[in-house]
Amino acid sequence: MRVLRTFLRPGWIALAVVVVAFAALCFSILAPWQLGKNSRTSERNHLIEQAVSIAPVPLASVAPAGSGFRPDTEWREVHITGTFLTDKQALVRLRSVEERPAIEVLTPFRVAGSDRVLVVDRGYIRPDQGQTPVVPAPPAGEVTIDGRIRAGEGTTSGRGAAVVDGALSMYTIDPTELSRATSTGMDPFYIQISPNQPGSLGEIPLPQLESGPYLSYGLQWLAFGIMAPLGAGYFIYAEIRQRRRARGTANTATTTSTDSAAATTDAQTPAASTAAPASAASDRAARRRRLRAELRGDTVVDDTDHSDTTRIGFGPDTEHAPDDVRDKLTQRYGG
Repeated sequence: MRVLRTFLRPGWIALAVVVVAFAALCFSILAPWQLGKNSRTSERNHLIEQAVSIAPVPLASVAPAGSGFRPDTEWREVHITGTFLTDKQALVRLRSVEERPAIEVLTPFRVAGSDRVLVVDRGYIRPDQGQTPVVPAPPAGEVTIDGRIRAGEGTTSGRGAAVVDGALSMYTIDPTELSRATSTGMDPFYIQISPNQPGSLGEIPLPQLESGPYLSYGLQWLAFGIMAPLGAGYFIYAEIRQRRRARGTANTATTTSTDSAAATTDAQTPAASTAAPASAASDRAARRRRLRAELRGDTVVDDTDHSDTTRIGFGPDTEHAPDDVRDKLTQRYGG
């Protein structure tokens, strides 16, 4: 219970909440996010590798009219014959090509012999000191072009098509948004024109076939999610060990103090026992001296050894004794 009370303090509770929240964030959001990007990048690279190894085919054989967009057909190169609709053209601003500002040009393309309209990305032009340069016009009349099928990018809320500097402008390549802005039905995907085609502008290179750091990032987030609880467990173990060590030190100090007190008492007891007999012997000697003094008739005991004849047991000294004492000694011992 003492250990439980220790870890029910606010600091430890806050640590537990943070660790659990961080681990949950790593496992449920951060790691899946990076691993998902790695999966999408790997899938894209696989599609590009397949597409570049296949010769261009007619559009109808890959994406028939009304079939919509199929993800497995992205990056496939197709032939298309038709005409450009320059009056419905739009510019995609704030783009970057080869790490430089660019404006991509989207020109709808009507497929010959049908009402089907596709959005064609003709490539890019560079802005001129922040201003929109003159956009080269595509060829008039019917032409045949090659291009790769690409998925639309979608549109962020509030960033739809609008007229800027006299030109219809967008910020993403979204066939659905361009269809809405021009009131023209279009397929939900677009065609990125291949180099050296009629009406093509600056070439937009294919993505590099690299997986990127997403896999390592995802594994790192998983490792962090595992390490956080392990670290908290280590702190708990260290706290318990420190408290046990402190209790052991306190118990050792108490035992040592008790032993010292007992030893001191034992040392004092023999001294007292020795002093008692010495005191008793001294009392007996004093009583003997007083008795001798009474026998001699003195009031003061003189321990000086004047002569052996003054001691009891050596007979009376009638010459030196006072008259009353001499009379007593004569009566006792004869004289």
